[in-house]
Amino acid sequence: HRRFDYRPKTDPYCQARYTFCPTGSAIPVMKEEDAIEVYRLQAPVWEFKYGDLLGHLKIMHDAVGFKSSLTGKNYTMEWYELFQLGNCTFPHLRPGMDAPFWCNQGAACFYEGIDDAHWKANGTLVLVTTISGTMFNEMAQWVKHDNETGIYYETWTVQASPDKKSTVWFDSYECSKFILRTYQKLADLGAVFKKIQTNYTSIILFSGEPLYLGNETSIFGPQGNKTLAAAIRDFYDPFKPHQSVREFFVDLFKIIDRVILNHQFYLFYNLEYWFLPMKSPYLKIIYEEVPLPVGSKASFGV
Repeated sequence: HRRFDYRPKTDPYCQARYTFCPTGSAIPVMKEEDAIEVYRLQAPVWEFKYGDLLGHLKIMHDAVGFKSSLTGKNYTMEWYELFQLGNCTFPHLRPGMDAPFWCNQGAACFYEGIDDAHWKANGTLVLVTTISGTMFNEMAQWVKHDNETGIYYETWTVQASPDKKSTVWFDSYECSKFILRTYQKLADLGAVFKKIQTNYTSIILFSGEPLYLGNETSIFGPQGNKTLAAAIRDFYDPFKPHQSVREFFVDLFKIIDRVILNHQFYLFYNLEYWFLPMKSPYLKIIYEEVPLPVGSKASFGV
């Protein structure tokens, strides 16, 4: 996943249905001698709206919790879409604009408190490690950098086949990937994680080798490829980003229908368009184990 130099200003056209990070606060500086418990948090996506519906599909949202032993305060940190999932997955086709218009950014949100009931009811709230205040403060610096340079949400993982060792053409970049990066950073700083099973959701498309098509200018600009531009617009036409979760799933099934019938998918990734020659089983939602990390320092007994 490409890193960017800075986060672009958001276009006023992009409106969120729910405010991003409404009670967010700055990450506090912890006392070096503090012992901070780190919790793995996981619950079904959109649980606040649809209850456990997506828990049965194993479409989960991940976060990380912290508890300071010196102050007794709890904190939650998560990474999610600024304009909701539909906007990160599908573009808007705006009148008078040739190119599809994307409202796609994701970012970290940090706030005081852990909503125990939310994470425990249908999900997970489990202690995974304890770190020092120093490690927490170093992690906070890393979060700032990660947040400024990794700015686009990517819903899909694209790989060659369901085989575990198959080629991954494109990796997703969403809430769970941020949590995995955070754990890895803590492990590299010396955190030792408990031996517990940790599973994560991936939405995977299966494709032959992707074909690079170009960027917005080369396809939709004055010297662009009119036929290709029309094909991409046509592909995205049924999918409406501003929508309810139910409509999102209706569109998801429309996509699957097109993808299976026509064996094609147009992917927008790191500001570039790719053609995916789709192949069976086309799309899968999987919930699989990703072990907690072992740090580079731990192996040297530090």
